[in-house]
This record gives sequence, C-alpha cells and structure tokens, in this order.
Amino acid sequence: MRNIIRTVIIGVCGLTFSCCNDFLDREPISNITPDVYLTEETQLASYANGMYADILPSNSSTSFGIFGIDEHTDNMAGESYSNKYVPGQWKVGQSGGEWSFDIIYRCNYFLERVIPLWKDNALMGAEENIKHYIGEIYFFRAYEYFNKLQKLGDFPIITTTMPDQMEPLVAASKRMPRNEVARFIIQDLDSAIVLMKDIDPDGHKNRLSKKCAQLLKSRVALFEGTWLKYFKGTAFVPNGEGWPGKSKEYNANYQYPSGDIDSEINYFLEQAKNAAYEVAENITLTENNGIFRQSLSDPVNPYFDMFSAEDMSGYDEVLLWRKYDKGLGITHAVNQFASRGNAGVGLTRGMINTFLMEDGTPFYTSSNYSGDETIADVKKNRDGRLNLFLKVPGQTNLLILSSEGTHGAIIEPVPDITTGGAGWTYSTGYTISKGLNFDQKHCGNFLSYTGSITFRGVEALLNYMEACYELTGQLDDNAKHYWRLIRERAHCDIDYKKTIALTDMSEEAKWNWGAYSKGELVDPTLYNIRRERCCELMAEGLRYMDLCRWRAMDQMINQSYHIEGFKLWGSMQNWYIDENTGESILIYGLDNPESNVSSPERSLYLRPYEKSSKSLALDGYRWAMAHYLSPIAIQHFLITSNNNDVETSPIYQNPGWPVVPNEGALY
Repeated sequence: MRNIIRTVIIGVCGLTFSCCNDFLDREPISNITPDVYLTEETQLASYANGMYADILPSNSSTSFGIFGIDEHTDNMAGESYSNKYVPGQWKVGQSGGEWSFDIIYRCNYFLERVIPLWKDNALMGAEENIKHYIGEIYFFRAYEYFNKLQKLGDFPIITTTMPDQMEPLVAASKRMPRNEVARFIIQDLDSAIVLMKDIDPDGHKNRLSKKCAQLLKSRVALFEGTWLKYFKGTAFVPNGEGWPGKSKEYNANYQYPSGDIDSEINYFLEQAKNAAYEVAENITLTENNGIFRQSLSDPVNPYFDMFSAEDMSGYDEVLLWRKYDKGLGITHAVNQFASRGNAGVGLTRGMINTFLMEDGTPFYTSSNYSGDETIADVKKNRDGRLNLFLKVPGQTNLLILSSEGTHGAIIEPVPDITTGGAGWTYSTGYTISKGLNFDQKHCGNFLSYTGSITFRGVEALLNYMEACYELTGQLDDNAKHYWRLIRERAHCDIDYKKTIALTDMSEEAKWNWGAYSKGELVDPTLYNIRRERCCELMAEGLRYMDLCRWRAMDQMINQSYHIEGFKLWGSMQNWYIDENTGESILIYGLDNPESNVSSPERSLYLRPYEKSSKSLALDGYRWAMAHYLSPIAIQHFLITSNNNDVETSPIYQNPGWPVVPNEGALY
C-alpha cells in the first residue's frame, strides 16, 4: 500500500529515475551515494539538460508541433472534435490524470541535495554556472507547478522528497488554495531570476536565462490575476460560493495573504505588469518587411524566417529555442506539414475574421474588404500577419529544391478536405505557413531540423498591456507604446483607438470567444487587447490557457458554437470537380456513410464536425463550467482514504466533478 501511495505522490519516474537514465552520467541507481552525485558543475548541468525536453513544449516527430497546440479552440480545429466541448463525454478517470508528481519529485531531489552543498561551498566548478543550473531547476519546478495550476487549480505544495511512509504521504496530499500555489510559483521564479544569468551559459539561447524566468513570471501572474477576477465569487476560487476547499478542515478558515480577493487580484496583476516590463524594455522586436518570398530574388523577411530558422540564436526576440540535429537523429515533422495540411489542424473562420484590415478597421466596417469567396480574397488588404501566414493555393512553399524533401509540397495545392488520413487533410480549408522553411531538405519524412521557439519576447509586451488595463481600466504610456510597436511590425495601422471606436462587440462575439468573460461581452478596449494577443500569438500554444483564465466559454453553456472553416459552398466548391468525370467529389448527407463534407444546408462554410449524424458535436460545441478544470481520478482519493471511504481523503474533487469514475460533469 505504501508503495502505491508513493507512486501517486511522487510518480513512477520520480521513484525510479527511469526518465533520467539517458542523460545522467552516473553510477547505477542502486549505487548512488551523496558523496559522488550532484557534487560538481557538469553533473548539475547534465541533470538539468534532461528536463528540458520533458517539461518545455517543442516540435514533435509526428505532428504539427507547437503550431498545433491550439487545436480544439475557437482559433484552430483538427479533424476530430474534442470531448471537452461535448458535456457528459469528458469523464472522471479511474486512475492517472493530472494528479502526478514525478517532475516535481525530480526537482525536489536536486534542490534538496544541491542547495546545502552550495551553501557550504562544497560544489566543484564555476560559481556563476552552479548558480545558473540551480536557477534552472527552480524554473522547472515553477513551470511544472504552473501546469498543475492551470489544470487542477488548488494543489499540494511539496518542496522535499517524501519518505515511503503512509502518514506523511497522505498529509502531503492536502491541496493548497490556488492563489497560494501561484505565489509559490512566483517565489520559485524569483529565485530563478536571482540565480540565472542574463545570457545563458551556452550563449545560443538553448538554455534558460533570466529573461525567460521574468517572462514566465508575467505569464503566471497574469493568469492568476485574471482567473481570480473573472471567477470571483464562484467555487473556482478560494472562499467563493461552493469552493470545495471549505469541506476540509485544513482550508476551512482560509484567509487571503493580501486580505481579500480584490487585493489578491491587484497583487498578481502588479506582479505581471512589473515582470513583463523587465523583458519588454530589454528586447528588440524582429523586423517584418511584409514580404512573403516567392522567389530566391525576393528579400528575406526576418519575422517570417524567425519561426523556422535552423539557428534562432540571432533573433533578439527569441528568448529560448530548442535546437534539432539530423546527424544525432533529433528531428521533427513540422516543415513537411507546414508545406501541406498542417497535420490536419486548420485555422477556423473565427480566427480569420478576428484579423483587422490593413487600415486597422474591422472587416465588417471596411469598404476594402474583398469577402471570403476565395482564400486569396480573404487576405486582401488585411493585417500583415494574415497576409504573411495564411496559405493560398498556388503559392510557392519551397524555394530551395532538394531530393531529400520527399514529403513536402513545392506548390501549395487546393486544400484536400475530403480524403483524410496521413496528416495531409485540410480540416478547415485554411492552413498556415507559420513554421515553414523554404528549403525542401526539411521536408524529409519526419526529418526536419529547424528550431522550435519556446519563449518569444513579444509576449511580454502583450502581457504588460493586458495587466495594465485589467489593473486600472486604462493604458499607460508604456502600454500604448508597446501596442503601437506590435501593430507597426504587423503592418497594421497603429491607431488602435480607431479600431476600438469601430468595434461592434455583437459582431466580434460571432467569431471570437475572447469577446466574452463570465458569459457577458467585455468592453471594446479590453477585447482589442485580447484580439492583438490572439493575432500575434496565433498557433503558438497559448490560446486555451487564455480562454480559461478569461472565463471565455460560459456563453456556450446554453448556446452552441459551430466550428467553421472556409466558404466551401461558393466558388471554391468548383475546386473539387473531377477532371475526368466532370462530377464533384464532394459528398454530403448526415446518414450517408460516404459523406466527406458538411452540407450546404447547414452552412455555406465547411463544418468539420457536422458531416455525420454520428458526430456528438453535430449541433455545435457546448460547455460545462466544470470543464475549466480537470477532474481528479478516483484512484487518488481511494489510496489516501481510510477503508476506501473517499470522504476521509484529504483530497477534494474539483468543482462540478463527481467522485465517481466514468461519469461526466455535474454542471
């Protein structure tokens, strides 16, 4: 029983170090002694090395990598719907889930062992490097705790390795209020900021640096500050109505460190603003000349190339990136998918309609809008980021030809929306070139070795803008300056006030979930700050986090939202005429097993989840309040209870989820 509990609390990897064996140059685990392990600089570096790929997002050998993480949001859609948007289908697990501690254990093991040696000057190596590697582990623990905060909210704060004894392990399962977890994360990041170098040890930004910790601090603080603000008074924040933490004696009399929730909100927003400022004032945004190269004689566009360079160290805006190496067999598949169907993850109509016109006006107010009858029409006179990254049939994807590139499309084809499989399907008809490298050598089968951006400095500007407005209801001079910098780089009119004045929130609500918080429309200024973030960080993996902290999906509790792609049932349907037979290859009908597209009776726009009557998302996406957090699997309650009585466990379930396996949310 004790071993089972230990597995739950620290995770199997933490217990056996099975994830660590590939990178730690050390004796077998059975022979480890404190005298020979983690006592000198290279060992500290090696330990930290093995955690990068396990913790931080990067490109994948089988998918669209970081550019596909935003799948299952209002911005991007895959070939299959997500159960998160079908109430009753996301169910409480019997075992597993997010309640795990393996990475936390690995960090605690290191810190518990190394910090005393460091304080006693007993570590061999350069002091500045030793401090840096210790700072990296503080960062990793913070990053992993942030993952838990997003998915579970309240969570145990564990800073030591745990003995294999029932009583302390059960006690360690007590969930701390979510804002305390956020404060703990910030504390770890402050330690990382103090310890880590301004420039990473290798000088190529393949390791963390102080700016990375400052940027993550701003992200965490903005997340928690806005979460507390928009969920205030509900069961999803400490002391809110129905907060399950009150059911346990250890949280029954909880008081906010700042005095009350409003002061706590302000604390986090101030932290976000200050940390973001430290990064924003110390980076230079990469130049965007607005050119999407279509021949080798065209000027190089640094902004476009930044997302797919082999070496990203020269971009000041890139704070951390992962290097790949074909010779070492460290490769991914992003480029082959960027030159085709994005591995079946496409932009939605909602994402397209979020982009402004080049003159800074919403498309629905502009006489320069050319409509969406074709993909090329959609791009005309638009925000330069849409012009740069939205792919159009007939464009040249690959300029430097190579026999190595057997899986790329030199010329962008008509979107293949009918066949399915092999990652080539265009789920919505709209795909992006973000992450595309023009060299065909990167289109071998899963053999691309372009870099992968982990942290990009422009996020700090966006974080500052939002934190400033959420805190005061106004934009200070710094926020105004940052907004103009971002829009200028995007080749979009910098007069954001004009945009705000012309924004019709009832129109924006049709496309963008960020138009809402708590089921109500937000004001046009706040929405346009969110819009800027949405467009600048498109397909960079932060959208779902943003939607949750804004509480931006309540409106779907009672009203469906239909995920749509391009306007199939207009002139573009002619793209799908068989040249030999003269007949359309498009087949529709909810009860037709051969159906490959949605019916024009449902919408003129392709609806990827409405092709068959068997689709549980046939009537659109819906939401349940409980879905803002993940359920905790039943195994964890049973192991920490007396005689399998879950009520005796120190763990409590998240709001709206039952303590019953294989059941959906209660509300």
